[in-house]
Amino acid sequence: MKLFLSEEKNLKKQITAPKNMSGKGKQTVKQLTRQGAGVSNIEITDKNIKSFESVARKYGVDFAVKKDVSEDPPKWLVFFKGRDADALTAAFKEFSAKQLAKTAEKPSIIASMRDLLEKVKSQVIDKTKNKDRGRDL
Repeated sequence: MKLFLSEEKNLKKQITAPKNMSGKGKQTVKQLTRQGAGVSNIEITDKNIKSFESVARKYGVDFAVKKDVSEDPPKWLVFFKGRDADALTAAFKEFSAKQLAKTAEKPSIIASMRDLLEKVKSQVIDKTKNKDRGRDL
C-alpha cells in the first residue's frame, strides 16, 4: 500500500511540475534569450498588438512582447529568434494585409438604407381599384 501511495504521489508531482519546454509562441524575453538563438526586435503600435499575436501564433513564431515606457506614447517591442526571420516576414505580410483591409473604406450601411428609402418614397404607387382582379368567369 505504501508503494502504491508513493507512486501516486510521484505521478502527481510529475503532472503538476512545470514543463521545461523550449517554448512556442508568446514567451517572456528572458525565456526567449535562454534558448541560445540570436534575438532581434521590431516596433508595433499599441492598437495592433493583439492582432499581431494571433498571426504570429499561426506561423509558429517564438516571440516576446515588451512595452517600452521610456517614450510618450509608449511603444511595444516584439523580440523574436533570428532563425524565425523568414516565418516572421511571412507573418508580417499577412498582418499588414489585414491592417490594410481594415482601413479600406467601406460603404456606410445607414447611407445606403437612406438611399433605398428615398427610392421607395419616390416610386409612384397605382391606387386605382380593379373590380375584375380576382374573378374568373
